[in-house]
Amino acid sequence: MIWKEIFKTVTIRQRKRLFYMMSDEFGFPVYIAKPTGPVRGGLIVIHEVWGLVDHTKKVADSFAKDGYLVMAPELLGNGGLSPDALSDAQKDLFSGNEERRTRVQPVIRQLTAPQQQPDFAQKTVDKLEKLFNYLYDQPDLHQNVAVMGFCFGGSYSYSLAVHEPRLKAAVPFYGHADFSVDELKKIKCPILAFYGENDERLMDGLPKLREDMEEAGVNYSAQVYSDCGHAFFNDSNPYAYNEAAAKDARAKVLNFLAENFSSTETTQT
Repeated sequence: MIWKEIFKTVTIRQRKRLFYMMSDEFGFPVYIAKPTGPVRGGLIVIHEVWGLVDHTKKVADSFAKDGYLVMAPELLGNGGLSPDALSDAQKDLFSGNEERRTRVQPVIRQLTAPQQQPDFAQKTVDKLEKLFNYLYDQPDLHQNVAVMGFCFGGSYSYSLAVHEPRLKAAVPFYGHADFSVDELKKIKCPILAFYGENDERLMDGLPKLREDMEEAGVNYSAQVYSDCGHAFFNDSNPYAYNEAAAKDARAKVLNFLAENFSSTETTQT
């Protein structure tokens, strides 16, 4: 597969495994993980609120080993924080200790500050559309492109499904879907969502989301794992990670992608 000009205005510039997607409007880093064997399709992986950290890259690498060309964009930045500071913030947030959780709130506000900008959501969807269009146009992928995201990325997986009718599948992990039924009717792909039973805020809204998805005619399934909370898939977070649930979810994702991608002969990259 050749990394070249995407459109007339969008290019990818290589820096080792981190690329920069650039257009007339904006530029942003993208981590790329390419399969070494047969390619089964394209997958956009969207990070948690912590930005494009090593865990997200690890997820991208793991799905590349299963035959997917993976693009993981940096959509938030790290708020100027070092990797160690980000790691400490995650430990405090999920520690269960209220004093530590309170102490980390300024860091969370710093990380999420970009989301408060009025045009952030639209710009984020625009970036995801750039990635989608690039993958969609790759002949080796046969227009098989899906999205998977976690937390912040789970919410924007729903959003891309709403805005992109050519998407083949969406896999949101513990994400919000703050859309009306009319907006949900724009979704044309099946969705497999994952939640932890102890993630109370999201669980409280899940029954209504299921009803809305059914009313909108969306092929929607939500898997809820017991004894799990938010971020149960993140093995870099010992306070949240649930190995059994994560392994089961990963297997379900692979089956889901295989079922919903066109059955074409795989090719070598």
